[in-house]
Amino acid sequence: MNAEQTMPDTLRIMETNLNLFDRTFRDSDGNVVIAQPPNLPLLVWLAATGLKLILVSGNLHLGLDAIAFGSLFIWAWQELFQGVNYFRRALGFVVLLGAIASRLQWS
Repeated sequence: MNAEQTMPDTLRIMETNLNLFDRTFRDSDGNVVIAQPPNLPLLVWLAATGLKLILVSGNLHLGLDAIAFGSLFIWAWQELFQGVNYFRRALGFVVLLGAIASRLQWS
């Protein structure tokens, strides 16, 4: 009889929950990672979105809108496929869906 067979069900459930927490929120070094310093695509999105608020019409506004969407799309794609944990990957998925949904024509 091995240790796993003698482990009470309550301890087995607690271990499973801990493993789920670890896989969801911890990176490969064991650190809990929910937020990180922004990387380049996110900084570009913030700058372009801020400038869009100042330049509210014209070709510059359209260009900034395209840059903002493209950089947010890239950030979300990177998080989805290269995120450090399941939480960051899920965040990338939600932001990617939101970015695409924001471009759809709803009538």
